[in-house]
Amino acid sequence: MEIRETPTAEAAMLIRRPVAEVFEAVVDPAITTKFWFTHGSGRLDGGKPVQWEWRMYGVSTTVEVSEIARDKKIVMTWSDPPTTVVWTFTEMPGEATFLEVHNFGFAGNGDEQVKQAVGSTDGFALVLAGAKAWLEQGLTLGLMGDRHPKGVPGH
Repeated sequence: MEIRETPTAEAAMLIRRPVAEVFEAVVDPAITTKFWFTHGSGRLDGGKPVQWEWRMYGVSTTVEVSEIARDKKIVMTWSDPPTTVVWTFTEMPGEATFLEVHNFGFAGNGDEQVKQAVGSTDGFALVLAGAKAWLEQGLTLGLMGDRHPKGVPGH
């Protein structure tokens, strides 16, 4: 019998900022827009769905939090069909945070799920790199907008 693991996107990054600050950067759209989406309708708090928008692409998604533990973990669903995203915040020595993201529950056949997981891994790696640049250096890198520039075939 073959044991099959479902495709999961995984990305992680050490961010040299206190865990409370890194957590707040994910839940507060006023901060998150510095490195990820262009507009968020509200904070992630588990009480109500929020809309995230990437206006440069004309794309949005509804985000619903199913579990939130301040400075430790966020479990949310997003996308259509919905997938689950788990953010884990680990406090590290020297006022640093190890931030891990796991995205799973992709739809379709095995090949389609793998393609989605690879794309999600790519996206979350950029999100974490952008968060690191913003939180550590105050730099807005524009990674999301530059990932799929107009005029490049297939993007």
